[in-house]
Parts: sequence; structure tokens; C-alpha cells
Amino acid sequence: MMGCWILNEGLSTILVLSWLGINFYLFIDTFYWYEEEESFHYTRVILGSTLAWARASALCLNFNCMLILIPVSRNLISFIRGTSICCRGPWRRQLDKNLRFHKLVAYGIAVNATIHIVAHFFNLERYHWSQSEQAQGLLAALSKLGNTPNESYLNPVRTFPTNTTTELLRTIAGFTGLVISLALVLIMTSSTEFIRQASYELFWYTHHVFIVFFLSLAIHGTGRIVRGQTQDSLSLHNITFCRDRYAEWQTVAHCPVPQFSGKEPSAWKWILGPVVLYACERIIRFWRFQQEVVITKVVSHPSGVLELHMKKRGFKMAPGQYILVQCPAISSLEWHPFTLTSAPQEDFFSVHIRAAGDWTAALLEAFGAEGQALQEPWSLPRLAVDGPFGTALTDVFHYPVCVCIATGIGVTPFAALLKSIWYKCSEAQTPLKLSKVYFYWICRDARAFEWFADLLLSLETRLSEKGKTHFLSYHIFLTGWDENQAVHIALHWDENTDVITGLKQKTFYGRPNWNNEFKQIAYNHPSSSIGVFFCGPKALSRTLQKMCRLYSSADPRGVHFYYNRESF
Repeated sequence: MMGCWILNEGLSTILVLSWLGINFYLFIDTFYWYEEEESFHYTRVILGSTLAWARASALCLNFNCMLILIPVSRNLISFIRGTSICCRGPWRRQLDKNLRFHKLVAYGIAVNATIHIVAHFFNLERYHWSQSEQAQGLLAALSKLGNTPNESYLNPVRTFPTNTTTELLRTIAGFTGLVISLALVLIMTSSTEFIRQASYELFWYTHHVFIVFFLSLAIHGTGRIVRGQTQDSLSLHNITFCRDRYAEWQTVAHCPVPQFSGKEPSAWKWILGPVVLYACERIIRFWRFQQEVVITKVVSHPSGVLELHMKKRGFKMAPGQYILVQCPAISSLEWHPFTLTSAPQEDFFSVHIRAAGDWTAALLEAFGAEGQALQEPWSLPRLAVDGPFGTALTDVFHYPVCVCIATGIGVTPFAALLKSIWYKCSEAQTPLKLSKVYFYWICRDARAFEWFADLLLSLETRLSEKGKTHFLSYHIFLTGWDENQAVHIALHWDENTDVITGLKQKTFYGRPNWNNEFKQIAYNHPSSSIGVFFCGPKALSRTLQKMCRLYSSADPRGVHFYYNRESF
């Protein structure tokens, strides 16, 4: 029962395999070119195969550096989502995996950078050793080139007593190589999940070392340490005939002294386009930063949740989209993503923000949501907004049946969806492909239900008035409660409404049995395409993916679950 799910995931697999295939092709093709190219024959005499290792990994490094900025160009991705070729279906779902691809390319950069660095360490040692007294024959002759007038050098290490590390750092290639390596280590280590959860600000600031990384990469090749024989020299100096007559290079007319030059730098050609594209992305963000955002309402909810209502000229959104928010009073550089919780039909847009780090805690404090009196509108700090940007949830109306699953504050993307459904149900003339919504919310704190329960209650009432009570099936699970709450529930039990939420649907205590839930949904819709949308932790995400695999039918006419995870 996994055929269609494999097709859905297969495109992602094809993209990954394509990326790997291009990397392997570039590496192998470049490796053999440097192993066989005549102009680098004398360079290989000194360096051996590490020349090819260094150059092949450098090309793959350039290729991946070209790709790394594209998945985080949010406006580009939003534009592609709007084109007809990606308007729906499996290709559009791949756009929702942009951050996953960004991380994959980052691993590719790390691997190729490591190979490149190790290969050049061996190259440096071989350059150094070839200047020693133990080097004999052609190797010694090549290393001595450049000591007399009208000769160009091949070996950048000119004498054996030279401290190679100091000498390397005095070159453009050596110094920029060190800067690139340090920047890469800093970016990679601060991107670990532990660091991002402990201090998002540290991750955000260190990630912007990428500017130094790309500047250093662009000029790294101008050092031209690795040198090859010039084309003019090759036409006069026949390597096959002359390589064994190195002692006669100065005297035999048929074997003039070979001339060498560094290879033209090419990294800038690879990264120029994406860097310009990303610069345009930042220019658009700066332009949006200048646009006025009017805060119309501030609400402080239990469990440290702040609700902000805002207006901005020309702002248009779709359910499930998110925005980037900046508060200059807290930080003039940081932008943080928040899902929109308002519906497109409303004359404002809103977000719900939970204190989950230094920046969000400072924002809640600035708006008076930490036990203080809420600020007057005129005294509120200024906010800047970039977006909105699309996510997987914008595709929810393309399915006849959808399953929405949220944990904790991850419910915010579905608030906009449910509000939009409420408005569409109010508009009698609005036809909907979506005919059934299953909504699951898993939360550990009963107080967190309060702000969302009002929305569910109004939707429940509206659907009942329209005779569409079957349209929405919601299941709320409380995973954390104490003895006092249990006593309160027992004393105030009501057959008609839930004690905690006030809704007709009772709250469940514990966690869902996903096998039973998916089995029942598959039974209820035996020939449907069902979109599964999730916002929450990775552990549960893996479980839900497994359920989608397990309960999707191999028969094209059967039920098929399509998994989508919110990620921004």
C-alpha cells in the first residue's frame, strides 16, 4: 500500500539523485582531465594525483556554492509556486523542501571543501619536499625553474628552508583559503539543531558570515598557486620528446625551457548569478522594510502567546502563508518567520507569537505581554514585515480530503485555514473541491486551547447553521494535566460540551493512536487523494510519514496519502 507515496517521494529522490549525479560527473570528469591533460604533465610530476583531487573537488565546491543560495531565495520560490508548471501536484511539493535541499547542498560543500583542503595539504608538502636535496632528476629540475631570468616558476615554494605555513598565508590563495575554511566551520557548527534551539540569534548572526565566505571564494583563485604549462610553450616544447632531456633544456633548440602560468580563476563565474539573485532578494526585503505597518490590535493570550493584528498597504495573502517580522527596537538585523493566522477575507493580517527564545521574549516584553499592562497603540514599537511567502498548506484546497495535524503553537498555520473555511462556508456561491477536513491538535497545556477554542466554536456553529456538520472533524488531545485538573473535569462533566474547550467535541487525554486514525480515514475515503499537512516536531513527522506509506494503496484507484510538512 505504498505505490503512490513512493511516486510522491520519488520526485524528491529524483532531484537528490540528479544532484548527486551531477556532482559525481563533475568530479570524475575533472579528475580525469587533470590526470591526462598535457599542460599539467609537469605539475603532476611534482604533485601526483593530489592535483586532480584538489581541482575536481574545487569544481564541485563551485557548483554547490552556486546552488546554496537559491533554496533560501524566498521571493524566487514564491514566484515559481505561482507559475503554471508548478501550480499543483508533486513538483510544487518539492518547493516546500527548499530548506532540506539547502542543507543537503551545505553537506556537499563541506565534503568537497574537506577533500580540497586535505589535497592541498599534500600538494604543499610535495612542493616543499621537491626543493630538498633528496629530490633528484626531473622533479628537481622543475622545482628549480624560475631561478634564472626568462624562466617562469612551477613550484611556488622557492626554497627548502621556507616555513610553508607562513609562506602560504602570505599568498592570496592561502589567506582566503583560511578565511573560507573558518567561515564554513562557523556556519556549519552554528547550524546544528542544538545551537538553533538554544540560541536562534547565534545561528542567525553567524549564518551571515556567508558574505565573507563568498567574497573570499570569489578572489581565492586569483592567487593562481597551481600552475600549468602555457599553450605557447606546449607548441614549442614537446613533452614526450623533452621530458627525459631536462638537462638539455637550456641548450637544445627543440626543447626550450617550458613556461608556466596559473589557471584563470573561475569561482566568481559560478557564484555571480546566484549572488546577484540573492542581492535582489535583500533589496526587495529592504524596500518592504521601508513600508509602513500599522498595528491595529494587541492581545495577550495564556501560555505566553501574543496576538498581533496588522495592516499594510497592498498586502495580499493566502491561507497557510508566513511572513518575516523585524522589530528594529530589538534588533535592526534579525528577521523571524511567523505563520499568518488570519484569513484572506479579513481586512487585517495577524500572527500569534510564543516566547521561545531571546528575540521573541523581548518582543513579548516590548508589547507588554509578560504580565505587564498592554501598550497603547501609539507607544508600540515599530515592526517591519516581509512577505507573505507560500508553504505546503497553501495547497490544501487542491485535495478533496485533507488531514491537518498540529502540536502546540504549530496550530497557527491551521488557524488561517479554518478561518478561510469559515468565510467560504458563509459564501454560498463559493464551490469547494475540499469536502472533508480532519483536524488533530496535540497540546500539553490546557490554557493554550483558550484562544483557538473560540475559532473552533464559531466554525462549529457556522457549519451547523449551513447543514455541513460533517465537513469538519476535529480531535483535540491534551497530553499534560495534573490532579487538580482531573478533579475539575470530574466535577464539571457535561454531556453536551467539553469542560476544557466548551466545544461539542470532547477533548481526548493522551496521544492519538495513529494506526487507528489513518486506518479509519482510509476506510472512510477508499478512492480519494488525501493531503496530510503537519506542523510540529521531527519525531512525530517521521511517524506520520510512515503512516502515509503504510496506508497508501498500490492500486492507482485506491486511497493515496500525500504528506506535506510546514517548514520555514
